[in-house]
Amino acid sequence: MGRSKNDVWVGLFVMLGVAALAFLALQSANLLSLNFQNTYRITANFDNIGGLKPKAAVRSAGVVVGRVADIGFDEERFQAKIAIDMETRYQFPKDSSLKVLTSGLLGDQYIGIEPGAEDENWAAGDNVSRTQSAVVLENLISQFLFNTAASDPGSK
Repeated sequence: MGRSKNDVWVGLFVMLGVAALAFLALQSANLLSLNFQNTYRITANFDNIGGLKPKAAVRSAGVVVGRVADIGFDEERFQAKIAIDMETRYQFPKDSSLKVLTSGLLGDQYIGIEPGAEDENWAAGDNVSRTQSAVVLENLISQFLFNTAASDPGSK
């Protein structure tokens, strides 16, 4: 009787440990977001979003103020169309701008908000027109090499 009781407690402890590890793995991979705040959805178009993924953070001054809800392709403009769920407790002026930024040198990409100064704030369904695309490292390197080759007179 005593041995089976210990086996049950050890089994429960192992199950709790596995559940905690699974929770931490999902949370760190940004696949699980437990957010009980009310949100409103805005959209924005970008020429290039780099490696931005759904559920990526939307930050202002380093504080997470929303999440990327959906990523699609606008076939009329030939741009990426991003849907963003913003927490209602954070209000930004309509002339604020969005940028695709990178955490560190090669880290995850997120959307950064630069607040504007207009009196009216974003509302549900608004489309943000002031956007700045991701800086793609490969494009910078090729541009540098092209400019270096073009400015070298001895290369002809």
